[in-house]
Amino acid sequence: MPTIISAAKVIPPYEMNQEKASEFARELFSNSFKDIDRLLKVFQNGQIEKRHFVKNLDWFRQSHSLEEKNDAYIEAAVSLGKEAIEKCVTNRSFLNIPIPFEEIEAIFFISTTGLATPTIEARIMNLLPFHPHTKRIPIWGLGCAGGAAGLSRAYEYCLAFPKAKVLVLSVELCSLTFQHHDLSKSNLIGTSLFADGIACIMICGDNCNLDQIRRKKTSLKIMATQSTLMPDSLEVMGWDIKNDGLYVVFSRDIPSIVESWLRPEVISFLQQNRIKFENLDYFIAHPGGKKVLDAYVKALGIPVSLTDVSLEVLKQYGNMSSATIFYVLKRYLEMDIPHGSYGLCIALGPGFSSEMLLLRWDE
Repeated sequence: MPTIISAAKVIPPYEMNQEKASEFARELFSNSFKDIDRLLKVFQNGQIEKRHFVKNLDWFRQSHSLEEKNDAYIEAAVSLGKEAIEKCVTNRSFLNIPIPFEEIEAIFFISTTGLATPTIEARIMNLLPFHPHTKRIPIWGLGCAGGAAGLSRAYEYCLAFPKAKVLVLSVELCSLTFQHHDLSKSNLIGTSLFADGIACIMICGDNCNLDQIRRKKTSLKIMATQSTLMPDSLEVMGWDIKNDGLYVVFSRDIPSIVESWLRPEVISFLQQNRIKFENLDYFIAHPGGKKVLDAYVKALGIPVSLTDVSLEVLKQYGNMSSATIFYVLKRYLEMDIPHGSYGLCIALGPGFSSEMLLLRWDE
């Protein structure tokens, strides 16, 4: 089975604690909502402590055109995405030897927060010595589910080409979609939650001499994947694309949808792979928000402790859309987890949709 062999993240340069973010939101929204003090409690209730952005706070106090925001997206995505790739292929925490760029057979690029043609991975390939025949698979529009979906598509690629080494690069600069004049509750919630994040994962096929490459005693194999689209749920999550950019669509019903819809999907997926839910050792969840994590616990009947790692990533980084699951996954890769342990990786996104991967640690 294809193996997740390395991971790296890049932290954007500007850190903002949640208290300062709440003060900024008060400046922006106080004239729009009479109950602003009640609404601003979302900044504390979400348990996020700090987030990171590619621009400083003064940048967000001004209005910017779609062109300005997208130019900033391209510039930062190329620079930080390049750094994430370089760190991933040389990360001595996971690798015995650096992996030459020329040996990377394909790059899956995941993003939903900006537009670029040529795409970001093509621009990065002009800066690093990748082989000119490296395959490029940009994936746009899967939102928070995009990271898990990218892993699934890379898994399928490595099944077909077992000698392949593949990168999955996620760049999400959620802050650059911020709409200064959108005084909706959805934008207020988004202001309390979303952040910028960049991460890269490397996956290898079975015929890649893993014993020579990997440093860890056990590696994380992808055993199976499942993508699911919930019918008639297009309005739950996504973007409204308008003249001046992307406007967040974020339904307040997401936690209740998770509670009612997710459990049968998870149980069915595990049954297909002859795994009982109680045999799962780790729950590697995209932390869409504190309420979403609580909904996972309630829907699946799992101990709260299984979401501790996801909650800690949420506290330290916020919701970075598709990149968040890579931050969570990296923490699990850094642990010394026993051979034969099972994990379920899960993320939810627009559609409304879910992406799941069954994982196992093997020597």
